[in-house]
Amino acid sequence: MRERFWERFSLEELDHEEWEALCDGCGRCCLIKLEDEDSGDVLTLDVACKLLDTQQCRCQDYPHRFARVPACTQMSLQTLRDFHWLPDTCAYRRLHEGRGLADWHPLISKTSKSVHRARVSVAHFAVSERDVSEDKWEDHVIAVLPCED
Repeated sequence: MRERFWERFSLEELDHEEWEALCDGCGRCCLIKLEDEDSGDVLTLDVACKLLDTQQCRCQDYPHRFARVPACTQMSLQTLRDFHWLPDTCAYRRLHEGRGLADWHPLISKTSKSVHRARVSVAHFAVSERDVSEDKWEDHVIAVLPCED
C-alpha cells in the first residue's frame, strides 16, 4: 500500500487493498438495521449479522459473505452516498466528508486493538442474530436515524 494513502489520494484513487484497509473493524455496519415502513426511519439494533464474530468484529466468511447473507452491506464509492446511517466514526464516511481518520484508527495507531480500546467497536455490546429470535428484534433497538426526506 502507498504510504499514508488516505491523506494523499481521494477515495476514487484508491486501489482495492487500500479501500479494504480503510475498514477500522468496528463491526457497526454489520449491525442489523430495520426501516420503519410508516416513517422511513432506520432503526439500528444491537443484533449483529450471523457471520460477525462479535468479539473480534470480523466477518467469519468475508470472501463468501454476499452469497451467505444477500443483504450484506457492500461498501463502495458508488454506494457510499446511500449509507447515511454509517456512524460518524466510519473511515469511509469520514474521508467522504473531508475529515481525516480518527487517532484510534488501526492505520494511525498501528494496532487493530485500538478500535476496541476506544470503545468504538461493537465488541462490548453486540449479540449475534443466532442468539436472538426475529420476533424479539424490536427489544434490541439502540438507535433511530430519522428519515431524510
